[in-house]
Amino acid sequence: MNGNTPVLALKGVSKSFGPVQALSDVDFEVHDGEVVALVGDNGAGKSTLVKAIAGIHSVDEGQVLFEGQEVKIAGPTDATNLGIATVYQDLALCDNLDVVENLFLGREKLGDGPAAVVRQIDETGMEKRTNELLSRLAVTITDVRAEVGTMSGGQRQQVAIARSLLGEPKVVMLDEPTAALGVRQTAMVLGLIKRLREEGHGVVVVTHNLADVFEVADRVFVLRLGRKAGDFDARDTSQEEVVAAITGAEFGRNGDESGGER
Repeated sequence: MNGNTPVLALKGVSKSFGPVQALSDVDFEVHDGEVVALVGDNGAGKSTLVKAIAGIHSVDEGQVLFEGQEVKIAGPTDATNLGIATVYQDLALCDNLDVVENLFLGREKLGDGPAAVVRQIDETGMEKRTNELLSRLAVTITDVRAEVGTMSGGQRQQVAIARSLLGEPKVVMLDEPTAALGVRQTAMVLGLIKRLREEGHGVVVVTHNLADVFEVADRVFVLRLGRKAGDFDARDTSQEEVVAAITGAEFGRNGDESGGER
């Protein structure tokens, strides 16, 4: 893949639900080792865009390209097989299961030899893989056999992100990963997002928290009323400029709905 080719690109994507036009002619992309913040007001189309990439919604028009090749994402399995992982806001964790059990739920490893014949689960292998993954991500969980329900919000988010990485995805999408977290827990999750970037993952972060955006994002992509309203280099823009694109203040002032797009 060419170094300038985005790992994931959407071109002219539109999606409607009956009379409601949720997305209109949206171009969006993310590169390897890049964190893109996806922002916009409620109803801007952020969730629809994420769900279209994740295979929850099929697009009405437009192209989806993965590593430069056009692909069809007809369902979540297609997205997963391509290398796209999504962590939704509800995390979908089982509080009564420990970290290892949550990571491997539905994809338990079987032992080798006779153990495979009787379909005996390889508990040791799963625990080793969990410890390796958490160590690689430098997360703060010390006991992988602790029940997830006893953990803090930041640790639960870490478990959900770690689970998404089991399949070695190339793109990770995080839906409001710091919502309802305290300062310390938020810092914990933002640190993990930075490590995902360092490992070369393309990361899409959906958030309303602009402080988080400027802490971790390389680019800020703004949706407004289902349309692209701005695509900013995080180093060369300000919260005020992003807010103007979100609210449409730029459009009202100069008649250009690009929101200062670069």
